[in-house]
Amino acid sequence: MMGDRDFRSIIKNAVDSIGRELDIEIDSKDIKTIHLKEVVQCLRRSYYDRIDPKEIERKGFSDLLAGLLRKLQYGSEPKQFAIEDISLKAQADMIVDDSIILFRPAHSTPESPEANDLLYLNACLWIYDKKDGMIIYISGDREESSFSLIRDKKMFEEVVRRVRVLNDLLKEQKTPIVEPSKDCMECQYYQKCFIAKKETKQTSLAEMLGLGKDN
Repeated sequence: MMGDRDFRSIIKNAVDSIGRELDIEIDSKDIKTIHLKEVVQCLRRSYYDRIDPKEIERKGFSDLLAGLLRKLQYGSEPKQFAIEDISLKAQADMIVDDSIILFRPAHSTPESPEANDLLYLNACLWIYDKKDGMIIYISGDREESSFSLIRDKKMFEEVVRRVRVLNDLLKEQKTPIVEPSKDCMECQYYQKCFIAKKETKQTSLAEMLGLGKDN
C-alpha cells in the first residue's frame, strides 16, 4: 500500500482485465461446438463454466502468456474438426516450420509435461494435420523447459470420446462426475465439489482421498 492506492489490487485488476480480452471465446449456448480446452480439463469444470460460470483468479502476467502469443504474427487461426454433428474447435498458440508450439506457465521447471497439455497438443496435431509439436513451460524465474511430441491416434480418440460425453451431458443438463487432480485445489468451483456441510463438519478433498493428519 502506497498512500491511498493499493497497487497490488491495481495490478490484479489489470491482469484480470487483460485475461478476459485474451481468453478463448466459448459460446455457452452452442453445445454443438465444443472447444478443445473444455475436454482436456475436468469436464465438470467445463460444464460449470457454461451453466454457472465463475471467473478464475489469475495469479500474474505469466498466466497470460499463451493468449498474448496467439495475438502475434506467429499465432494460429482457430480450426474446427467435425465429429458427426459436433464441431471440435481448437487453436494452437504458435505454428512454426510446420510444427505446433504451446506455451504454458509453470511454478517451477517441470520434469514431465502435464497430461492435459499433452492431450491438447496431440489433438492440435490432428486437427491442423501436423506431425509433431512441442510444449514449452516458462517458470516465474524465466527458466524454460520443453517437451516434444509426435502425434498419437489413441490419445486423439480419447479426446473425441470426451467431446461426445460433454456434449451429451450438456444436452441432458447432467453434471459430470468429479475428476480429482492437483488442479482441484486452485479451481474456482472447488467448494461445489469437495465441501459438503453437515452440521459443523466439513469434508475436504484431502479427507476424501484419505490424506488425513495421521497419513
